[in-house]
Amino acid sequence: MVSPFSFVDGALDRADHLRDDPAALAAAWPSAGVIALDAAGNALADAASQLLPLDGAALADGPGAAVFLGQREGRAWFFVDADAPGVDAPARIDLRRAASRWPAWQATLFAQARAVQHWHQRHRYCAACGGALRFVRAGWLGTCDACGSEHYPRTDQAIIAAITDGERLLLGRQSGWPARRWSVVAGFVEPGETLEQTVAREVMEETGVRVHVDSARYLASQPWPFPGSLMLGFIARAEPDAPQASEELEDARWFGADEVRAGLERDWRDADAAGEGIVLSSPISIARHVIRAWLDEYDAAQRSQ
Repeated sequence: MVSPFSFVDGALDRADHLRDDPAALAAAWPSAGVIALDAAGNALADAASQLLPLDGAALADGPGAAVFLGQREGRAWFFVDADAPGVDAPARIDLRRAASRWPAWQATLFAQARAVQHWHQRHRYCAACGGALRFVRAGWLGTCDACGSEHYPRTDQAIIAAITDGERLLLGRQSGWPARRWSVVAGFVEPGETLEQTVAREVMEETGVRVHVDSARYLASQPWPFPGSLMLGFIARAEPDAPQASEELEDARWFGADEVRAGLERDWRDADAAGEGIVLSSPISIARHVIRAWLDEYDAAQRSQ
């Protein structure tokens, strides 16, 4: 089944057992695929802004400090920094644009590489003693030689939820968004909190709407490497409270099914153009999926009446 949003389809076989096998990785290197990212997280691309077809044989001898990402159809894939010896490209592309232009598996590969890169960039020193970290296990473990602490890649869990009062969908907008862009509420999970509790708390904090915690139902998840989150999609029922603006959202409102349907039909890239009606999230995002899930359930309920 094809995912309705990006960074899911075509995920590599992580091949964790190879991370502790330098000889196997060295043997795989000459025929390996390599994705190169610059310090800002842009991928090196060809003149058509497609994934640059690098391979290990064209780069320096052996994987060295390259991060092993996994295997696809028997071929190993690695991530390297754009300033690695032998790496050059006519173009660069950011992850959001690549997600809408590249084959799904390549966008997923890019997302994985970007998430690991961001972790390396933000975790250079030991949180326990301040000593410099040394990355081992093909880039998947940071070790501190000073105190012996081990540091693993971090992913921040966040919920993103379609909130309904039974007839309408709750949407909000941030002040920095294009004038017509609206989306569903999202927020990070706090320590000691269930996902369902996070849904209720975040919606209350951002909009003042009371969610029935026991109604929160999981839909799907999406890696969201902007820079390192896992978005957990939910749908939940709430009281028909009047939404309020907050520090997070400059506006929050209830929208009927016809307004939401029209918002999905409009081109998401027109959110900053003059016109009437709302424009909803990009197709690469799970936000659009949870909105569609609510609308499909609403339409099904209307047909059954």
